[in-house]
Amino acid sequence: MPVRPTAALPHVIALTLAAAATLTACGGGSGSDPDTLRVSFKQSTDNNIKVMDTYIAGIKKQFEKEHPGKKVELVPIKAPDAEYYTKLQQMLRSPKTAPDLVYEDTFLINSDITSGYLKPLDPYLKKWKDWGQFIGTAKAATRGEDGKTYGVPDGTDTRGLWYSKDIFAKAGLPDHWQPKTWEDVLDAARTIKKKVPDVIPLNVYTGKPVGEAATMQTFEMLLYGTNDGTSDPLYDKSRKKWITAGKGFEDSLAFVETVYKEKLGPEVSDALDPNVGTRVRGEWLPQGKLGIALDGSWLPQDWLEGSGHEWPEWSEELGLAAMPTQNGQAPGKVSMSGGWAWSIPAKAANPDLAFEFIRTMQTKANAQKWYIANSGIAVRGDVASDPEYVKAQPGIKFFTDLVSSTHYRPAYPAYPKVSTAIQEAMEGVTTGDMSVREAARGYDEALKDATDNQVVEK
Repeated sequence: MPVRPTAALPHVIALTLAAAATLTACGGGSGSDPDTLRVSFKQSTDNNIKVMDTYIAGIKKQFEKEHPGKKVELVPIKAPDAEYYTKLQQMLRSPKTAPDLVYEDTFLINSDITSGYLKPLDPYLKKWKDWGQFIGTAKAATRGEDGKTYGVPDGTDTRGLWYSKDIFAKAGLPDHWQPKTWEDVLDAARTIKKKVPDVIPLNVYTGKPVGEAATMQTFEMLLYGTNDGTSDPLYDKSRKKWITAGKGFEDSLAFVETVYKEKLGPEVSDALDPNVGTRVRGEWLPQGKLGIALDGSWLPQDWLEGSGHEWPEWSEELGLAAMPTQNGQAPGKVSMSGGWAWSIPAKAANPDLAFEFIRTMQTKANAQKWYIANSGIAVRGDVASDPEYVKAQPGIKFFTDLVSSTHYRPAYPAYPKVSTAIQEAMEGVTTGDMSVREAARGYDEALKDATDNQVVEK
């Protein structure tokens, strides 16, 4: 779960009220007992998925044993992604409700830093020898614009194409499939639609209800494959400005439009269901109802023993392919990476104890246990090179190898609003309410509002 793509933070009154209600139910803040550590994290809305709960419960038991007299109070937030962020930020605003340790999605970390919600961890990290094991890109994802570090990453992820070998066989498509262009992907979906009409040919996440999954797992996987990989198509770092919609942006929207206009994807009502990801992992893929899924490296965690969606045959029944660049231009494939991190709130009552808990979670043994349980990609070099990690689960090597051609979102404070603007443009072409050009123009206007007009015309 640490690396799920997640919804950009909505400024919705209803969610804020829901957050307040949840906080009242949670009780007092972290300052009530100096010997009690309060740890807040996102709990899956799927009652069958207990990966994080099980892992954290094990760390709690270990920590309390190693620190006599100290207690760990777990404060899970069971909510859809967007609502989780709203509730978490509500908690971070006051010392009465702030936990001692929180689970942060790195795409929102700069926004929370700017709001003054998080504590820099550099004094702790300087004394922690294990910090040297963390890869540079993962460290960068938790670094603020002020150069300080505000979180300890617990894994990363990559994305690619999952496909059903059974459906491919029925459609006359190859068992070992590696598309070279976007058109190859669409042509395979068209073939499935024609020859296996009772299944969904292709799933790509789209629209505001799906949130950051639409932005990152679909749109950015397309957009970052429209250029040569030498520059960021969303943000101009040299000028510190956001880039308006150009040809690559419109081409990416056109791909999404094609999927839904040609009925190569799920029904639009299903595509715009906030829980469509759960259906992909728990129903459509395991039950042979979906031909191709543009999705993340973490999917197998839902299919492990004890998950509630056990599917031990998945590695034999599913194939894996890298998402190609638009026209097959170098480097030929594209991926996006994200991640989650453990951060200490600025208003935490027990920050020193909180970092001790991080140290316990992030020993080599515990980190490796988490990566494997969560189907995550290691961010510790000593784990990534461990043969036990590499062979622990089918697909780990494939997704780890994609790191060499991956990209990271420009996770600056404005990004959540930019992400929402992308989702709105995607939803417009998905439903057919907007043309690609209209959606791109709408994005440009929303981008200017989201960034105080700090934009570069494409």
